[in-house]
Amino acid sequence: MDKNIGKKLDGRYEITELIGEGGMADVYKAVDVVDGKEVAVKILKKEFAESEEFLRRFRNESKAIAVLSHPNIVKIYDVGFSEKIQFIVMEYIDGITLKEYMESERVLNWKDSVHFVTQILRALQHAHERGIVHRDIKPQNIMMFTDGTIKVMDFGIAKFAREEGRTATDQAIGTVHYISPEQARGDVTDAKSDLYSVGVMLYEMLTGQKPFDTDNPVSIAVMHMQNIAELPRHINPDIPEPIEEIIVHAMEKNPNDRYQTANEMIRDIDRFKADPYVNFGYIKKSPEESTRYFSAVQNPDSAVYEDEEEYEGDNYLYDDQQDVVYSNEYDEDYSDFSEEETEKSRSLFVPVLSAVTVVVIMVAVLLITMVVKDMFNGGSEPKTTQFVMRNLVGMDYNQAVESYSKYIDIQVEAQEWSELERDKIFEQSIPEGEAVKKGEIVKVKVSLGQKTVKVPNVINYHYITAGEALRAEGLEVEYKYQANKDVDEELVFDTEPAALEEAAPGTTVLVYVSKGSDVEEIEMEDFVGKNIDDAKVQCGIWGISVKTEKKASSKEKGTILKQSIEAGEKVPSDSTITFTVSTGEEPEGDVDITVYFPDDATGRFRLSAYHNNTPIYESFTLSADYTKENPMKITYKGTDVHVTIVLTNLSNGLTAVLGEYNMNFEDGTFSTVRESIYEAFGTVDGLYVAPTEPPAPEPDPDSQPQTPETDAPTEAEDENSDEE
Repeated sequence: MDKNIGKKLDGRYEITELIGEGGMADVYKAVDVVDGKEVAVKILKKEFAESEEFLRRFRNESKAIAVLSHPNIVKIYDVGFSEKIQFIVMEYIDGITLKEYMESERVLNWKDSVHFVTQILRALQHAHERGIVHRDIKPQNIMMFTDGTIKVMDFGIAKFAREEGRTATDQAIGTVHYISPEQARGDVTDAKSDLYSVGVMLYEMLTGQKPFDTDNPVSIAVMHMQNIAELPRHINPDIPEPIEEIIVHAMEKNPNDRYQTANEMIRDIDRFKADPYVNFGYIKKSPEESTRYFSAVQNPDSAVYEDEEEYEGDNYLYDDQQDVVYSNEYDEDYSDFSEEETEKSRSLFVPVLSAVTVVVIMVAVLLITMVVKDMFNGGSEPKTTQFVMRNLVGMDYNQAVESYSKYIDIQVEAQEWSELERDKIFEQSIPEGEAVKKGEIVKVKVSLGQKTVKVPNVINYHYITAGEALRAEGLEVEYKYQANKDVDEELVFDTEPAALEEAAPGTTVLVYVSKGSDVEEIEMEDFVGKNIDDAKVQCGIWGISVKTEKKASSKEKGTILKQSIEAGEKVPSDSTITFTVSTGEEPEGDVDITVYFPDDATGRFRLSAYHNNTPIYESFTLSADYTKENPMKITYKGTDVHVTIVLTNLSNGLTAVLGEYNMNFEDGTFSTVRESIYEAFGTVDGLYVAPTEPPAPEPDPDSQPQTPETDAPTEAEDENSDEE
């Protein structure tokens, strides 16, 4: 039995069971006797307590998490440091790791993947804003609740970004499958390293495979530094193109080329949700663009490096960190091997490494002159004097100078107003793809931001004077004449945009001019179901202004779905009516439906929704032991969609149809076709079965039943009987 079980730390945390073993620390389930809640306690292993390095890392974890307070980061409640024991008390999470979930599902759909990644990014943004870089983001360090909530944990190798310098140990820290190129090289890491790891995880979620994977951890590290991963859509064509762009941008080799903050990545995800066809422009299709990347290394083990010393000795050993899997997965991953395994590895590794080193050096001498790197690959100083020009448009000027000043001389030709944000480059003298010499001058135009003017207040001006005032500010003018009993004829009573609002030069201002008090009343027609063009013609005859709002609908494109002025209503001829018009596209929306588990349901289940055998929703693991109400938000397209909800018992794999429904995803409603919840649970053996009573003893065949005694008949009865 573990000697720590039964202990009460600080007289408060009573340890009940071991739930995880890591290379550096063990994780226990415990009870806080003060408030009675369950907690997780991470205790540093005794053999490492005297190691200053391990002790530093352990204390660093507590320091890092202690300043963090976010719903997507595991909570830390207490820390304890003494000569005998060192521990961290944290939130107990009854769930599974993201790694376990990914292994069970193999390939995740993009909606679930984006849902998970967004939560991870929010957690990282919170940490990064407080100067903390995780440096070991991977599915093993992400916990999941049954409702899909994410918790980032294990800041054991987190580093305060503001700290300067690094040690040899710092250089190779992190898990090799998710390590950033700069981390693999031993360079200083920052928040952008975490974002690279998130990109790798998103790649794996959507494709079912890691971007770089071999049996050799060193080779994987080299691939992260030099190879370009296969595009995700080549593996899984169902991945939306904008999501592929987000992955590629997050996994850029050069940290300056990828997302700079977690919020930037979240904004792109939100843009995709709002517009599934958005084009971010992160993936270049031209042949010239390919020169910015290294060619794929066919044999990473034989790769040649420019800086030989950087990859010698212990820095060459990238820890793959495949730790023991345990219940609840408080993954520590500080060490792959036991001391015995490590010694065996070293005994084999040293002579092999020596031989390989000799070969590498010989090959390097022969091939070093052949190594030509693109000026923009994020590597070391190129050995050539001619490069391919990179696209600078859209880049921040200071960032461009910082990234490329050792290759070209970037000079500001002019600063002008433009559509781009302030300090962004909007024009360059040498086009992208052309050859440039080292030190060549490239002139750029830098944006001052979008110039705007305030719309002059011309209310109660004569329309001619108002037009002159607006044109003097660089604005265009369009007049609209309407009856207005409160304003004299030919005077302005309103403008669009309104007075004093900001507008770009050249914006057309709609000027409303009074026609006087002669206002005609119009009885509105019913235009619903008619074409918008016909409605515009009729409203134009009446003098009524028309505005339109588009809405996805199965109705023919241009069909009016709704009007702001009801049919039969009498309105002035100078009124404005708004029509909601169909785009002709199937409407996409959400339908909320709640499934209630029977009171005697027991076990772990999953709810899935299908339309024509196509899965459109899948819940996470649901435990009938603690939940009875299970809300489902089903997202799909259509106005009368037949949806079948299927119940799966995860213990035995049995399935049953729970119900069938007709769903309207345009207005979020549904109607029940049939529903048999209790029967479905019975079919999948998901109902509690009470123990049966023992059978009653069989009667003794030798015993005879006693004949009941009857009263003798009375004389009257005898007489009646004789009469009969």
